[in-house]
Amino acid sequence: MSKPKNVFVQGAITPEFIANSIAKHQSKTSIGAHNIFLGQVRADTIDKKTVKAIDYSAYEEMANKTFHDIREAIFEKHNITCMHIYHSLGIVNVGEVCLFVFVSAPHRKIVFEALEEIVEAIKQEAPVFGKELFENGTHQWKVNN
Repeated sequence: MSKPKNVFVQGAITPEFIANSIAKHQSKTSIGAHNIFLGQVRADTIDKKTVKAIDYSAYEEMANKTFHDIREAIFEKHNITCMHIYHSLGIVNVGEVCLFVFVSAPHRKIVFEALEEIVEAIKQEAPVFGKELFENGTHQWKVNN
């Protein structure tokens, strides 16, 4: 069993980072399908206040262990080739990516099933917290949904 990796990236996950991650898989010729989830910060309006960014924090050691456990459970259940999870810490502005999950497998059906399970598990289990920062200078803790 492998040890937990650090999944956290400071600030937004850039398009270049995502593209480079995808490009690295071109040499893995046993892969027939990839599936990607990109979580993006929305400009929600809550109580007539508009979100301008989310400030993410986490209990990093516990969160990395949780991400690791999710990863191991998915590898045990599904015939996937590889999986990458990255989550932002710090401030991520609206329109920017805060969660990047990338799954690869020999066949497409597996990547669809696995990716949905991974994202749902992250939302339910990972001790990552988001403070919504509003345009008017106020803030509140985000509720995952």
